[in-house]
Amino acid sequence: MSDRSKVLLQYLLPKKGLTALAGRVARAKRGAMTARLIRWFARKYEVDMTGAVQTNFDHYESFNDFFTRALKPDARPLANTDFVNPVDGAISQFGAIDDHRILQAKGDYFSITDLLAGDTSLSSQFQHGSFANVYLSPKDYHRVHMPCAGILTRMIHVPGRLFSVNPVTARGVPNLFARNERVVCVFSSPCHGAFVMVLVGATIVGSMATVWHGLVKPKAAGRITEWTYSDGGISLEKGAEMGRFLLGSTVVTLFQRDTIAFHSQWAPGRPIRLGEPMGERRTLAQTDVLG
Repeated sequence: MSDRSKVLLQYLLPKKGLTALAGRVARAKRGAMTARLIRWFARKYEVDMTGAVQTNFDHYESFNDFFTRALKPDARPLANTDFVNPVDGAISQFGAIDDHRILQAKGDYFSITDLLAGDTSLSSQFQHGSFANVYLSPKDYHRVHMPCAGILTRMIHVPGRLFSVNPVTARGVPNLFARNERVVCVFSSPCHGAFVMVLVGATIVGSMATVWHGLVKPKAAGRITEWTYSDGGISLEKGAEMGRFLLGSTVVTLFQRDTIAFHSQWAPGRPIRLGEPMGERRTLAQTDVLG
């Protein structure tokens, strides 16, 4: 099937119905079907279980438990750097925010205002800043961690579509990440200023969860829902888990201007692992060179 046909199929599929069905299957408790599904999935996608706390497929209560499996504490050591990779995955795009736009794929941009649910006050904080889009494939570890220490200030659930977020769809569906359902998490860092982590939903991604809230559900269907955390009581260290996908998707991270200089080995399409170097705090010399 050509890439064009795959993208067209995305528009025609009953994405919400498929996702609801997948969610029911993924939540089903132990049984013969669950065990077969886990083993089939692990073989098909060549899932690496060597770093998992539980390596025996039969010990997982449900497919969701397997998919969001925990890693051993020493499986992903943290690099001695200012910013570490927040997930296992592959870099889609990264770099400077073009005024208020993010590169989705070659020649295709979307606005950070649209990504952040139309909040112009929030998006203005990241004008001319930096971004990173990282895709989590089905085989990857699907918990999301902190690139640096931060204090949670807001969380916003934005309803939307459920297109796939794989590279083919990212090249073919305009404004993909700003159209799909997503959870926007806003943090403040004493060292690095404000930054945002956006968990983007997709076809078959039944739910997204955070460590402070659990499963993120809107208060009213089809409406933007916001939670504020003004007391500074939720503080997460660099490398700490902050959320997870119940099936795979994409994380979009935003940093303010002159905050991060991405690691020299970062490149679109490159696989990355949680805890490896993401970048360093930009120095005055880097700011002068990079603009």
